[in-house]
Amino acid sequence: MGQLSDEQLRTMLERMVYARTIDRVVTEYSKDNRFDGYWHPGEGHEAAPIGATAALRDDDYLAYHFRGSAWALGKGMALEPVVGDIFGRVTGSTGGKGAGSPKWADPAIGLLGEGGTLGSAFVIAGGAALAIDIRGTDQVALAAFGDATAARGTFHETLTQAAVWNLPVVFFCENNHWQVATPFEVYSPTKTVAERGVAYGVPGVEVDGQDAVAVHEATAEAVARARAGHGPSIVEAHVTRTRGHYEGDLHRADADTYRDPIDILSARIPDANAVIARAEADVRQAYADALAAPVADPDILWKDVYA
Repeated sequence: MGQLSDEQLRTMLERMVYARTIDRVVTEYSKDNRFDGYWHPGEGHEAAPIGATAALRDDDYLAYHFRGSAWALGKGMALEPVVGDIFGRVTGSTGGKGAGSPKWADPAIGLLGEGGTLGSAFVIAGGAALAIDIRGTDQVALAAFGDATAARGTFHETLTQAAVWNLPVVFFCENNHWQVATPFEVYSPTKTVAERGVAYGVPGVEVDGQDAVAVHEATAEAVARARAGHGPSIVEAHVTRTRGHYEGDLHRADADTYRDPIDILSARIPDANAVIARAEADVRQAYADALAAPVADPDILWKDVYA
């Protein structure tokens, strides 16, 4: 689907380091009560959202659930609003409405936000794909979800409708093989999520989710298929969850064969160390700026509410 340029690779690496450093600083801040929200760390997952979003255009749509900082960064959101949202500051994308693992959103860059309930990202992306179809544009919608979420009824319902109506939507699964603390093979009736598409006439593909370039290539093919009018598909990226399901969860799920996605991408970039150092410094500055920003006025609760 076209080779990524050196600049694109650097941008992907930068965003992956942003996401990981955000996770690590949240952990640091939690220990001395500078952060008291709820948080789902995504360390080890970074290549999947960054590789996938690199295959989208600015006007394509994205709906996601869990570990959303990398998805927001990958779709083009700047560090300031991403970190501002974590602390519920006015500099955040929601203007201070959320904190902890917030609902990052920015329609101007196609970021439709995190589903408020588990599995709602399917419906949001499916609705966006239907709007695309009605308008007759060549945009694409991507629904990002975890392996356990594929058991929700909204997955099957949206997949059915997308297949019947031939909608331009990509179902992207981050499969870390854990449903909180239950292993994939215990709760899943199939060996993969991708193979479930067969029942709906929807093609599915598996990819090494630790390799951002491989993820980009697989997602780019699915996006091109949808953009050309050939309907939905499933991309299943196998990733490794190196930490608990949420901040403070002592359960660890890292495998002996864990391969660091940042190391894998860095091997392709001659000046990777410089990119990493700058990105880490940028995140720490963003945290300092966010803590210095004001908390939103409570009246913001009534802003952007529609009847």
